Amino acid sequence: MLTCFIRYHIDPTKKDQFMQYARNWGEAIPRCGGDLIGYYAPHEGSSTLAYGVYNIESLAAYEQYRARLAADPLGRENYEFAQKEKFLLREDRTFLKLASG
Repeated sequence: MLTCFIRYHIDPTKKDQFMQYARNWGEAIPRCGGDLIGYYAPHEGSSTLAYGVYNIESLAAYEQYRARLAADPLGRENYEFAQKEKFLLREDRTFLKLASG
């Protein structure tokens, strides 16, 4: 099992758009095969860092999941929403394995 950590740098004046983006992924990611842990928006401290975290079986499963997500109507709509609204300034993905379990 791998855990994908997505670190977003967002426009702090567009936090509401990020919140909608996160809610949309909350529906689409589980439907497309990802085990969503959650999306996290700035609250205190940095106003520009946000995170998305989900589990996936393997990198091969990740590729299949990404294809399903790209074909999903809400997934496509969410990608387009982010491009149109330009609230994501940077997005970094890291895949980690649980080391303590």
